[in-house]
This record gives sequence, C-alpha cells and structure tokens, in this order.
Amino acid sequence: MKKKIIVTGANGFIGSHVIDELGIAGDEVYAISSKVEHKINTSNVTWLKADLLDDNQIEEIFSIVSSPTHLLHLAWDTTPNHYWNSSSNFKWVSASLSLFDRFRVAGGKRIVGVGSCAEYDLSQGLCKESETLLNYNTIYGSSKNSLHHMLMTYSQHYEISSAWARIFYLYGPREHQLRLVPSVILSLLYGKKAKCSHGQQIRDYLYVKDAAQALVKLLSSEGNESNGPVNIGSGRPISLSEIIYKIADILQHRELIQLGAIPTSVEEPKIVLADITKLRENTGWTPSTKMEDGLYETVQWWKSSLFGGK
Repeated sequence: MKKKIIVTGANGFIGSHVIDELGIAGDEVYAISSKVEHKINTSNVTWLKADLLDDNQIEEIFSIVSSPTHLLHLAWDTTPNHYWNSSSNFKWVSASLSLFDRFRVAGGKRIVGVGSCAEYDLSQGLCKESETLLNYNTIYGSSKNSLHHMLMTYSQHYEISSAWARIFYLYGPREHQLRLVPSVILSLLYGKKAKCSHGQQIRDYLYVKDAAQALVKLLSSEGNESNGPVNIGSGRPISLSEIIYKIADILQHRELIQLGAIPTSVEEPKIVLADITKLRENTGWTPSTKMEDGLYETVQWWKSSLFGGK
C-alpha cells in the first residue's frame, strides 16, 4: 500500500537527505519547511511552506494533506551555540504535541519523532535505549526527553504506532559550517590553520545519507519491536583526531592541523557510543558508507559549493 508521508524540517541537514531518499521510493511525500524557495515539486514530493510554531499553519497543513499515514518529525531549533538552553525548546515541545494530535485526528498511523544522544547521561559511554540513564541538565535534552515520554503515552492511549529516533553524531554534505567536520574542511580549503581540541574524544559518527536511510527504514517498520526509543548511529568508535586527520589527508594539508588549540571542558565525556542493536535487528539497516568515502564526498560537496568543484 502506498504511504502518504509528512516530513517536517525537510529542508534541514538531515531532512534534505531524507527527502532525497524518499524521492526515489515512490511514496507520496509532503515536505514541510519554513523555507521552500527554489524547491521544485516532483511526481511524488510536494513542498509546503509552514511555520510549525504557528498553530494555524499546522492546521493548514492538514487541510491540504488528507488522510496521511506516516509522520517523520525532524523540525526543531538547532542553531549552533544557541539551542542547548534556548527557551525556544519549550515552544517546540508545544508545537510538536499539536502536530502529533492533528496527525492522529487526520487518520495518521505511525509517528517517528527525532531526538538526540544529548538525551542520555553521556558519562555512561555506551548508550543503550533500555539501560542508559537520561540527562536533564540542558533545556534541549530535557525538552526532547519530555516530548519522547509524552509521545509514547499518547500513542499508547490512542493505539497508534510511534518510535523515537535518538540520533548521534552526523557528518556530510549540507551540514552547518560551524560543526566540526565542515569547520575543518573550510579552514583547509582556505589554507588556514584548523584549530581543534586535543581530539582524544571517542565519538560515534555516521554519514548523514546512512542516517536518512535508517530513518526511512524506521518510519516504514511495523511491529512493536520498532516502537519506543531507537538509537541511530554507526555503532563504531572513532577519535575526533582520526576524523580530523582523515580530512587533512584528503586535502593534503596535515601541516595546518592544530590539535589542542581549543580548550576542552573537564566535564566533556571521553566516550559517546551508540548501541544500535535494536535498529539493526528490527529494520535490517546497517551503515554502508566508510568514513573515508563519506568524508571524501563531503569535501567534494564543499568544493562544489564554494568553487564550482575546482
């Protein structure tokens, strides 16, 4: 049966790759974003402009999209250096609940909300959905955790299917330039020193296109095993310095890397790693992109964006 899928945050870093993935799947897709300029509708993807913080605009979505079947909710405030303790998180909780309720009333069958590894107590190292303690030390983490619990209770009461995707560290084309991977790439492309932390932190990094595929698989998954919180990561540990030097080798500029130039908080966790057993066993998904290949594609994307591929 053909799905009718709503994707919020469709023009964002993750959402844009999800739309690319869904665009070749053949389902009917409605891509929601506050910025749809220069977006072109295709045979199965329709772009709709909406500010989800405006309740009237949420209502308008469902006057256009009748009888939706699936909802992937990515939209949120993720402005670098701002969102962790922004009061906008509270507005997004309220908007998300309104979105979920209207989707259910319109006949929706499955909701996948998107959270973050920041919901966990990251001092635990390995994060497992059913075991790792949750963290409420930031407004962002607290808001995401609270929305997750409300969604689970809501879906149980109204007997609709729902999952909560906790996404770990991503990299790839279209990422904000202030994030680690693009910031290093941009410094080296311009021949500048790439000032970094000591780089000894161990993290779980996943190529964004693999993450998009995982989200699409999770959205389409049926059965109780795919409900509740689900980690989306690579399941593979890698040090930040290794990532940084892989980028430097691609661009042949190791001499521009300056590890230890940026101070690191003593509270920063040494290891953050996703246990992806639940995702793998219940959807059949596994990451398919090698780190070297993903970084190479990302470098090429930035070259193309900045210099027309030269």
